[in-house]
Amino acid sequence: MVNSAQPESRAKPLPKPPWIKVRIGQGPGYSRVARILRETRLHTVCEEALCPNKGQCWEHGRATILILGDACTRSCGFCHVSSRRPLPRDADEPTRVAKAVKATGLTDVVITSVTRDDLPDGGAAHWAETVRRVHETAPGILVEVLVPDFGGSRESLQNVIEAKPDVLGHNLETVPSLYATVRPEADYERSLAVLWQSSRSGMITKTALMVGLGEPENEVVAVMRDARKAGCEIIFIGQYLQPTSGHLPVVRYVEPAEFDAYRRKGLEMGFGVVVSAPLVRSSYHADEQDAYVRQRLNNRS
Repeated sequence: MVNSAQPESRAKPLPKPPWIKVRIGQGPGYSRVARILRETRLHTVCEEALCPNKGQCWEHGRATILILGDACTRSCGFCHVSSRRPLPRDADEPTRVAKAVKATGLTDVVITSVTRDDLPDGGAAHWAETVRRVHETAPGILVEVLVPDFGGSRESLQNVIEAKPDVLGHNLETVPSLYATVRPEADYERSLAVLWQSSRSGMITKTALMVGLGEPENEVVAVMRDARKAGCEIIFIGQYLQPTSGHLPVVRYVEPAEFDAYRRKGLEMGFGVVVSAPLVRSSYHADEQDAYVRQRLNNRS
């Protein structure tokens, strides 16, 4: 298959369709979260990745905190996070994250990180410490983690799992045929192994996909099927949006009806939650995920 996601030389961007509408941040909830995150010097994916849902999520009491700095050791073609050389690990960060989460009054928090291939464990010990501190400082809050692949280290991933986040996510992002361009330093089978280990360890496991990079619909469905076989219970699917002219271009704006079709197919496959719409991102606030996770946790207790 020809990799249709390969950017052309300064090709004119496609015009955005009317269903791509971003809600600007407003309201007291948004302002409170923004102020506390600024005062505690924390990074968020909401800002670093130019997420279109920042306003909606912060107002609903949900934020995605970026740990281990704001510089990534990988350079994915879709991501706005900087790929410059990362700074040393901030040992005080887990405590600051926990205090900020408590101060904001968030009902649930997503913790993610840049990929730190420069660290021996990929940052797993730092990850685990952050999750534990949040549980201790803000008991009752739902903690979702969106982890990197830790270079394929099962031991590193298990370290995070044993800190007991409520949801463990790892994004497949795209179809295997586009990995060489979209995620050149990642590996599809390695990412599936992360999902498999998470689900086999008893985690509520989640993944997410972007569409609009040139992937055929049948390949998207095949990836959904692979994720379900690996034990994923939750899958989010959203439209890729080009952060800057230097990133991969949007090949196609997927129509809402196609997103609806992915949702139906996902539910038929046995996913507990399928959130599929143009502006959906992996950390998007979704009432159906919240209800599903809380019910699953209640059934365990």
